[in-house]
Amino acid sequence: MSDGVDFDGARVYSIPMATRFRGVVVREGMLIEGPGGWGEFCPFREYDDREAAGWLATAVEAATVGWPGPVRERVPVNCTVPAVGPERAHEIVSASGCGTAKVKVADHPGSLGADLARVEAVRDALGPRGAVRIDANGLWDTDTAVAVIPQLDKAAGGLQYVEQPCRTIEELATVRRKVTVPIAADESIRRAEDPLRVAVAAAADIAVIKCTPLGGVHRSLRVAEAAGLPCVVSSALETSVGLAAQTALAGALPELGFACGLGTLALLTGDVVNHDDSLRPVAGSLLVPRTPPAPDAALLDTFAVTDPGRERWWRARLVRVRAELNRATGSRD
Repeated sequence: MSDGVDFDGARVYSIPMATRFRGVVVREGMLIEGPGGWGEFCPFREYDDREAAGWLATAVEAATVGWPGPVRERVPVNCTVPAVGPERAHEIVSASGCGTAKVKVADHPGSLGADLARVEAVRDALGPRGAVRIDANGLWDTDTAVAVIPQLDKAAGGLQYVEQPCRTIEELATVRRKVTVPIAADESIRRAEDPLRVAVAAAADIAVIKCTPLGGVHRSLRVAEAAGLPCVVSSALETSVGLAAQTALAGALPELGFACGLGTLALLTGDVVNHDDSLRPVAGSLLVPRTPPAPDAALLDTFAVTDPGRERWWRARLVRVRAELNRATGSRD
């Protein structure tokens, strides 16, 4: 599958975040060229080589075999509101052009007061017809989730859903039985050995699918089918190169009943492709790409990693993860 991929020529990028997001202040990754175009390899630093192999598989897929054809030309997207103050949250939503907003909550212990104010500001910016969803990234225990979700639902004037309120599938199932707000599973799907467990355990109403860690668009379509739940496609904080694969997945899903979390370039201070090719939403939606956009040479230089130690770290990681992927797939490349 990786025939013709130029692993040795991969480019390492480093782009500052516009706002700290999930503890990340600088987004790093690698861009890899193959016979089909470019792919992006950008697992977060805390992921081990085995888990990072899925991210590399997605990059190789984009650079070689490509993606299934879309069944829709555009996909609706939500704006993403980091853990910022209410005034900034209002500004982000008002400027986005989106009718749906995903709000980060549970950023730190004791954050409920700030979370409530942020959610209220988002509802005010969206108006009564907009959809508000929140994401706790698995940071609550079940008792906390059951206690705070109704409060956040009230502040939002009605939540569309709460994403990954707790860490485990069993905890999600418990919370789902005790609250009326729909539950969406994210980490419980993309970091699970068997994504079908979420549906079998009645742990979620909605599946959040991220093709970058799952191993590509083709595999993600199979995971979505196996989960048997309505799906939301969400990004993993990629540049436009990697975000193209996520958007291709959203374009290929047989059904898409929710706005997707793909408007995340606004969280970065720059991109590696030129403005015309950048995957930034227009009027709350993204055009579905057929192939990955090619990075711009000048922007690759602008956002190149300047620390030799970080450059070596990424290249050593690529070698290890490539070996891990080869073991998993039985490849000898």
